[in-house]
Amino acid sequence: MHTVRTPAVAGLFYPADTAELRAQVRHFLTEAEAPTGSAPKAIIAPHAGYIYSGPIAASAYAGLRAARGAISRVLLLGPSHRVGFRGLAASAMTAFETPLGSIPVDHDAVALARQLPDVGFLEQAHAREHSLEVHLPFLQEVLGSFQLVPLVVGEAKPSQVGQVLETLWGGPETLIVISSDLSHYLDYQNARQMDQVTSQAIETLRFEDIGYEQACGRNPVNGLLWVARRKSLRAETLDLRNSGDTAGSRDQVVGYGAYAFH
Repeated sequence: MHTVRTPAVAGLFYPADTAELRAQVRHFLTEAEAPTGSAPKAIIAPHAGYIYSGPIAASAYAGLRAARGAISRVLLLGPSHRVGFRGLAASAMTAFETPLGSIPVDHDAVALARQLPDVGFLEQAHAREHSLEVHLPFLQEVLGSFQLVPLVVGEAKPSQVGQVLETLWGGPETLIVISSDLSHYLDYQNARQMDQVTSQAIETLRFEDIGYEQACGRNPVNGLLWVARRKSLRAETLDLRNSGDTAGSRDQVVGYGAYAFH
């Protein structure tokens, strides 16, 4: 049966109009400083409304332009904001849709992931979740056509998430995208201090040092760090700002970081 996961936050987190959305994403990417060298194996990027986190997300996505045509599969993991569950939630949908078009789901990869004890189907975890959806237009713009492996992460240990990533690791055709914001609702200076500490933990692959208050997507982030340490990946901070730098007041801010793993 052909089933499509339709957008839940178009018109809220990003424009619902196709031309407006494409123009905004391209603007963010043009403004971002594209890293030199080869495309990363994995990135971490934020998932807030585009006016807040779009410029920081673009800092991660700008480095993928050179891999257009080479990357054919994206593992996209983000935290659950609406549904509580244990493990990782896959989707049986045929495709995920945005105003920029439809992205086919890689069902072979999903079937492989579901052989692991911590992965199951849970469509309600995907239905209204924004942490995956907001990345899709950026991916569509920089990569063109690709297959998607969408996984919403509930309560899960770094090793549980990491084993899923290892199972689907693949080669240069596979990109891993981890969705996470950083600190929430601190004042500007305290947020900057906490986010610097978190960035240091990410750069040194120390998942043990990232707690609940430091990143809403700590579970998928820590899973990536668990694997990155095992595979001796190198992590770098590409951008580190907060909503006080982009479009909000500085009384209570949300932190955003962009990171690449080679």
